[in-house]
Amino acid sequence: MRRTKKDSERTRQQILAAARKVFARQGVTRTTLEQIARAARVTRGAIYWHFTDKTELFYAMREQVSLPMIDRTDFALLRADATDPIAGIGRFLRAVLEMLESDPATRQTFQIMGFKCEYVGEMARELGQHTAHLAELVSKLTQVYRRAERAGSMRAGLPPAKAALDTACFLIGLIRLWLMDTKGTLVRGTANALIGAHVAGRRRTGSAR
Repeated sequence: MRRTKKDSERTRQQILAAARKVFARQGVTRTTLEQIARAARVTRGAIYWHFTDKTELFYAMREQVSLPMIDRTDFALLRADATDPIAGIGRFLRAVLEMLESDPATRQTFQIMGFKCEYVGEMARELGQHTAHLAELVSKLTQVYRRAERAGSMRAGLPPAKAALDTACFLIGLIRLWLMDTKGTLVRGTANALIGAHVAGRRRTGSAR
């Protein structure tokens, strides 16, 4: 029976979903294509039809999540409310956590990237991409904090570039702790309050909230 393009894409997505689950369960290094094939209920040949090797499969899985994150950054930060740019940063930070909570694929992918992957050999280039994404995020945050400074809502003596790097570090740490807190006893219950405190620390005393 001849396979259609739709069938081929369905198989590809099936493989990616299975890879994400197996990677999350036992780590990238310990996972074989045979294990992914069994989880996806396809042959190894089907995997090789779509992906050259495990590394290419990993990057395809990651791109399903990492690119939407960049798109979300663009939307939430660059179109922030001009009357209260700092509020836009708070909304962005909360949106990231909401996505982790509501989207299992995003959550699993971040768990894999943070705890189940060794960035050596062919995977080393992923660190370079992480750095590039972080630099882009810091740049966008800096733009927003500069708008806040011009609007008079930025805390005196806090340079926008430094505030942006601080917020990026805060977000990375918050995501990592949130993912680790599977029982909800560490930060998940107070994440919104932590974000509120972080954002409040950027504001000039008495500015809009």
